[in-house]
Order: sequence, then structure tokens, then C-alpha cells
Amino acid sequence: MAPAHSSYDVVIIGGAMIGSAVAWWLARDPAFDGRILVVERDPSFEFASTSHSNSCIRMQFGTEVNVAISRFGLEFIRNFRGFAGEDAPEIHLDDFGYLYLARDEAEAARLRTAQALQARMGAGTRLLSPGQLHAAFPFMRFDDVILGSHNPGEEGCFDGGTMFSEFRRRARKMGVEEVKAEATGFETAGGRITHVTLSDGSRIACGQVVNAAGPRASRVAEMAGIAIPVEPRKRYTFIFEAEDRLPRKLPLTVDPCGIHYRTDGALYMAGCPPVTDGPCDPDDFEMDHAVWEDRVWPALAERIPAFERIRLRNTWVGHYAYNTLDQNALLGLHPDCENLLFANGFSGHGLQQAPAVGRGIAEHVIHGGWRSLDLSPLSVARVVSGVPLTEAAVI
Repeated sequence: MAPAHSSYDVVIIGGAMIGSAVAWWLARDPAFDGRILVVERDPSFEFASTSHSNSCIRMQFGTEVNVAISRFGLEFIRNFRGFAGEDAPEIHLDDFGYLYLARDEAEAARLRTAQALQARMGAGTRLLSPGQLHAAFPFMRFDDVILGSHNPGEEGCFDGGTMFSEFRRRARKMGVEEVKAEATGFETAGGRITHVTLSDGSRIACGQVVNAAGPRASRVAEMAGIAIPVEPRKRYTFIFEAEDRLPRKLPLTVDPCGIHYRTDGALYMAGCPPVTDGPCDPDDFEMDHAVWEDRVWPALAERIPAFERIRLRNTWVGHYAYNTLDQNALLGLHPDCENLLFANGFSGHGLQQAPAVGRGIAEHVIHGGWRSLDLSPLSVARVVSGVPLTEAAVI
């Protein structure tokens, strides 16, 4: 079905979590009364990064802006009804926390510096010595660990699927229009995008455009003659059952060996990148099954002896929209186009950062800048300057 109108105040390219968050924040703002069109190539979202996300939130970042984004994300999850309305469902947070493990002094120093930043910003992250780690998690081996960092109560797995569906449902009720199509080109004049052309043949006049295309973000940027360092990268997820269940919930443990694992309801989840981590085609979801046998299972059993007897239940491949510059989001206006807003390159942080970023991009559309939270450190303009904002805490 073609769009109902030939012109929209805002065209959002990409209708998954980020695009839907932007649309919802825009539509609910009394200062905005324009038309919004969300262009989504696959409204089933079967292969979207949103659908393959592990749906977690953490305070344990090493940059102030990312901690601030997470602090708001936690507030948003805890008070979803306050933001969305009393008829909204509650968003459940299983707050088992993240557990970062350091096995050398350089990594331990990073954890200490990050914990000091997080504590200064109100987060409850605590550092754990090897003895404290053994006492808290006696079912784990820490012979190679010199320091841990854990934040129970503010981190864990949240119901991102419900949040996403509520963004979409409520945005539609407020007049946001969705169309199944792919953006195939831009018409520009005077440094602005004037029209978006769609795969269904539509030619849509636009006031502002938001690039929320996830792993395909670079393709959208190229239509405006802009290069951004965002590429699809595979991430593997494994769901498994343990014959001997652990005596307590397993935090999302970021192991120095390069894998991570956590409780997943009555089961457990592990994840990792490919052996060779590089760009892939956005339609490539082929699993390397040897990774489980050769890398993940041995590492699990080494850290947690009870995981020597486990049974693999499910696997899937998702994509990070990976920012090769510094693994941080690219947000806002690019100097080369005055009405194309970027919300890209989250490198695995998109779901947890969607509430703050959706609000921020909506404020940028309406007011021309950041209002509630200063997201300028994540400006896409740093791609032009070549000055990265390095985030060491990337999984």
C-alpha cells in the first residue's frame, strides 16, 4: 500500500526499535503537529536487530554520555506507565546485573575508572576482589581473575519486545503512518533532502528525514552522498539448558575470554562474535556451528564447572550496526545535509539506548537541538573531524 500523502513533515527510514521510539516521542509531543511516515522494508521484523537482541540494559559504560543514557533508560523502564499512560503494561526488568571480570592490571584499572564514573553519576556499581567474587558466586572459578565489577538492581534483561510493540501501537493511534517499502533514493537541493523515493514507486516530499536503518544505515547515508563508518557484523546467540542448575541467577558475565553468558529464565544464554569479526552482508544470517563446540562450551565449562553438562536448545544470528570509528552511536545532523538526522551505529546498545535517543532525536526535530539530555558527544559530526569518542565497554 502506498503512503496516504505525497508529503510528510518527518520521514523515518527504519521502523524497528530506534525508528519507532523516534516516531512515538515525536507524536506524543504537544509541540509537534506534523505528519510522520515510517518507512520499513520488512514490517514482520523477522531479521531486524531488534528481534535478535538480548534486550539488556547496563550502567557499566566508560563514558559519561552513555552512563547518562542508561540512567534515563532505567528510569523509563521502571516508570513506563508514567511516560506511556496508565493503560500501558509494566516493563519487567530481571535485574541480575552485569559482571565484568578482569584478569590483568590494565583491565582492572579500566574497571576502577569506570566504576568511579558510574558511582559519581548515581549508579550502584561495586568492585569485587577475588575473595568477594568467590563468596558471591561460589559456583564459578576465578583463578585467573584479579577484579570484578557488578551492579545488581540496576542492570539486567528487560522486556524490550513489549516496549517496542507499545511504541508502534501508540504511535499509530496518534496518527503515525507506516508503509512497507524501502527507501531507494533522495532528491536534494540547496543542501537539503527534498524528496524520498520508495521502492513502491512513491516520491515523498519531506521536511526532515531520520536515518534509523540499523545495519543498513550506511546505504541510506550514501543516498545523500555521506559516508558513515557503520557496517553489519554478526553476533551469535546460544540458548542452553544445564542439567545442574545454578543456586542463584547468573549475572550477564563479560568473560575475559571474549564470550558473555547469563540467566535466561529457566535456561541460560551465551553470546560471542565470530572468530574473525568483520563486515557481512545485511542478509547473511548463516551460523558457524563450530563456534559452540570449539569456543563457547569449553569456556563455559572452564568458568562454571556445572556447565560441563549442558544441552543446546536454540541458536540464532543477529547483526550489530557496528560503528568502526569508536563503537558509539552516531546521532544528530551531519554537516553536509541540514535536514538528515542520524540515529545509527549503536554497536549492540540500540535497544537499551532507544528511550533516550528516541526522545533526543524528536527534540532535535522539533526544537533544533538536544533538550532533556545533552547527546552532543555522540554527534555524527565527529566522523568528519575524525576524533573518536572511545567506549571501552563494548561486548
